[in-house]
Amino acid sequence: MNSSYLDHAATTPMRQVAVSAWLEHAGARNPASQYGSGRRARSALDSSREQIASLLGCEAIEVIFTASGTEADNLAVQGLYAGSTSTRVVSTPIEHPGVLETLKALPGAELEMLPVGADGRVSSFDLLAAPAALATMMWANNETGAIQPIAEFVRAAGPTPTHVDAVQVVGHLPVRFDELGVTTLAASAHKFGGPRGVGLLLARRTPAPSAVLHGGGQERGIRPGTVDVAGAAATAAALAEAVAEMEARAARVRGLRDRLRRGIVELVDDVVVHTTEPSLPGHVHLSFPGAEGDSLIMLFDSLGIEASTGSACSNGVNRASHVLLAMGVSEADARGAIRFTLGHTTTAADVDAVLAVIADVVARARLAGLAF
Repeated sequence: MNSSYLDHAATTPMRQVAVSAWLEHAGARNPASQYGSGRRARSALDSSREQIASLLGCEAIEVIFTASGTEADNLAVQGLYAGSTSTRVVSTPIEHPGVLETLKALPGAELEMLPVGADGRVSSFDLLAAPAALATMMWANNETGAIQPIAEFVRAAGPTPTHVDAVQVVGHLPVRFDELGVTTLAASAHKFGGPRGVGLLLARRTPAPSAVLHGGGQERGIRPGTVDVAGAAATAAALAEAVAEMEARAARVRGLRDRLRRGIVELVDDVVVHTTEPSLPGHVHLSFPGAEGDSLIMLFDSLGIEASTGSACSNGVNRASHVLLAMGVSEADARGAIRFTLGHTTTAADVDAVLAVIADVVARARLAGLAF
């Protein structure tokens, strides 16, 4: 049975250019070594860093390699907080756990949340009128795909250091770190066709995050530890290809996404669409009231269609999405949510596969009802 992969927001298939780059540098020595093979590894690492900097509009020294987008978020949030005398922190209730759980763990932090409207976007920045240790807001939501008013956020924050989780954006929307005005920005290679296990933290020279990890001083001391040269090279190659095809890919994927959404609404009664514009081109997040999201996922999986609920599941207990609840969606409707995310490998046949079975899948899931 052929599989239709529609969960690109979770991870997107690795691009061949990234695979080739990784294999080319898989035998690289420690780039901190002083002998010839170490210097060659350092040269490859420097070239990758410079290429990424050029693609994202920043200086090479501002590119810090990490092990994931979550680690990049942690280093930025903890590091900016540690460097401040204030305990006030401003964020949003729709952040990815990589940010949200980090904020909750900050010692002594007084956390205040910006309000979110029914469209999934921050509706007021009044809380940023007063200074804080840091303010953080994701650029685009991983569940709904909603693009946040990032420029307004930066303007409202004024002198307060700002962190942006851009994991869903880098490689999909144009990014110019030098023009954005934020202090730090997190990205993840496997979201744009790079390898899993590589993240990026863009960090200005000043104010820079204080070190929360300690070691040999690599990556400006912000992320000490031996850098994965092969992973860096693969990330640079994937990002270059993703940026080069960005405009054409976005138009193609958006067309497929729109056809999928229209088809679902036409074929199924009582559908709640959570994705509104402006949004990422490949996202469509919907609820089917009366159905359990996990039932929908398992039924689709049995038919060779891979999607996700977009919500957390812990110890086998179904939980409504914190993002949808923050938007004012009822818990019952939130539990019936499913997220389809399209990407560079998605075809018209994948969309057709969903539309061919959606009515029957939803009917069966509704017949099973909600788990209590």
